[in-house]
Amino acid sequence: MRSCWRPGVSYNKLQAPGLAELSGRGVYYGAAAHEAANARGSDVYIVGAANSAGQAALFFSRYAKRVFMVVRGTDIRASMSEYLVARIEADPLIEVLTCTEVVAGEGDEHLERLTLRDNAAGTSTVVDAQWLFVFIGALPTTEWLGDAVRRDSRGFVLTGPDLLDEDQRPPQGWPLSRDPYLLESSVPGIFAAGDVRADSVKRVASAVGEGALAVTLIHRYLAEAT
Repeated sequence: MRSCWRPGVSYNKLQAPGLAELSGRGVYYGAAAHEAANARGSDVYIVGAANSAGQAALFFSRYAKRVFMVVRGTDIRASMSEYLVARIEADPLIEVLTCTEVVAGEGDEHLERLTLRDNAAGTSTVVDAQWLFVFIGALPTTEWLGDAVRRDSRGFVLTGPDLLDEDQRPPQGWPLSRDPYLLESSVPGIFAAGDVRADSVKRVASAVGEGALAVTLIHRYLAEAT
């Protein structure tokens, strides 16, 4: 009998002195709703320039005093959807710090300060900061699957319509007369939900919803098999 498994993802870590020791104490990889409430009235620093970072900045701006996006590149348009860029530019509480990196973090029991380096100007600045959220990508822990389950170039599991070819046909070797279900992998009866799935929305609420749907699809699969 097939079922769901829980490999998850490993978030890329920001390599700067002091941050590892403060992980979970002001330094976070990804973000959850309760963390925004905890940061109410404070300055929030977000590292990243992809859509996930932009979405987080807009979300935190509803609670934080100010939101600073720390971006290594010269323009967030290079890696972010235009609709998000427009909303960020229109939000007076969000400031985008381009050509900038976090190079150190300090604090005793909790994050207290960050050192930011402006690569364009060649200068560094120490700022008071209690909240740092890092969105610089994640890698799925799917190596153990080998070639059994089809994945994309980064290792995320392909499911449902993403498995179909340009003529909308199931993948080679698919043994069933029907197409793969929405969350079903290239192996019938194996389903993926949440962060590990290709093109999923990397949020807890979305993962929970996908998990519930996967359970429904598993029951459907099992009913077919009996």
